[in-house]
Amino acid sequence: MISTVFKNKFLFICIHILLGVLVIYIPISKLYTLITIIGGIFLIYRNKNKNEEALYFAGYIVGTEVFIRMSGGLLVYETGKYGLIIFTLLGLIMGPIKHKSSVSILFYVFLLLLGIIFTEVPPGESIRNAVAFNLSGPIALGVFALYCYKRTIKVSQLKELLFISLLPIFSIISYLYFRTPNLEEMVFGTASNFKTSGGFGPNQVATILGFGAFILAVFFLIKVKLARFIIIDAFFLIYFTYRCLLTFSRGGLFTAAIAFILFAFYMFLYKKITLAKITKYIFVTFLLFLGIWLYTSNITGGMIANRYANKNAAGVEKDDISAGRGDIINTQLESFLESPFFGIGVGNGRFKRMESNQKITAASHNELGRLIEEHGLMGIIALIILLILSLENIYISNNYQRAFLTAFFIFWFLTINHTAMRIAFPAFAYSLSLIRITENDKYE
Repeated sequence: MISTVFKNKFLFICIHILLGVLVIYIPISKLYTLITIIGGIFLIYRNKNKNEEALYFAGYIVGTEVFIRMSGGLLVYETGKYGLIIFTLLGLIMGPIKHKSSVSILFYVFLLLLGIIFTEVPPGESIRNAVAFNLSGPIALGVFALYCYKRTIKVSQLKELLFISLLPIFSIISYLYFRTPNLEEMVFGTASNFKTSGGFGPNQVATILGFGAFILAVFFLIKVKLARFIIIDAFFLIYFTYRCLLTFSRGGLFTAAIAFILFAFYMFLYKKITLAKITKYIFVTFLLFLGIWLYTSNITGGMIANRYANKNAAGVEKDDISAGRGDIINTQLESFLESPFFGIGVGNGRFKRMESNQKITAASHNELGRLIEEHGLMGIIALIILLILSLENIYISNNYQRAFLTAFFIFWFLTINHTAMRIAFPAFAYSLSLIRITENDKYE
């Protein structure tokens, strides 16, 4: 089935572009979500995960999570994370044992669950909601990491996985195009823009669009064609980057750019490409991005330049480049000093800020800060476990493998620092940094 999808890439891209339009006019988003979940469960069960169906459906649900949220397709709020967990557990239970289990990952999950003991919420608040909001992402990471740890994945399978993850992002692009007001009539500021993000969180939209642009750029570099004519593939990459810029959320684009630079670096090392060819690639990339930037700057009245220069609409530099996140981190460090060993309990950080006299009530955008505040030393140990497992796998790999593994690691680490684990994507990205990429006949 997956190979059929991969062999008919452009057809399935068109289907998903159409889907992004249909959900605007026909209330089928929840039906689409149900079909995705039930279809995934059925195929994994029927095939006993012999062809890594769990991996592919994990990639698909991660790619579609933001789409179903913005289009009203959620069955429950954390549908994407729960779907990732369900597919993964089915794959582990039903499929043949293909890899070693990791006690370290199980210990990581245990350390996270330990924090629930110390959770206390104000009257009228739900402990279940507080725990689910803060731990569903990290737990999904732990479960999917168990699946991916030292699991051998062929290069062809990895390319298929990236394409499957990319498909629903085309639906997001289509949805944004038809839901965004006329750009020429909009008055742009320098804050994250909900109107150009389909009415949904710009940070999360930018994160997944950045991942989509990364996949398209990788396919360009390793010569995987999506359409018959390369100009169409180039248009996809340009438009994804443009829409990512229009969200006015910087984290998604910065993360994708850094991940791709590192991917290209290791790929050039592996292929031993000459300096002349590298210079050509850099020059073409620079011209491409410059064109996108100038067009976006023109359509936004120069506001995109102010946004990335950390200036307000009047062109005056802002005092805080972190958009208030720095203040939250300071309060998290104070909480850690008050309760350094076990932390203040899962979800308690937000409630503590609500009860204080400070005007900082937002839930954490930084997963590292949340771990330190709510889990204390246990959270630090959990983080160290993740870092060691991933970096060790990258270290023992060759440059071709490092190109992918390093990019996945960077996507996880930088994403959790600007959008925490609001969506399932960071869990997916981290876990892929633990796989063992093997040859088909040779690396392509």
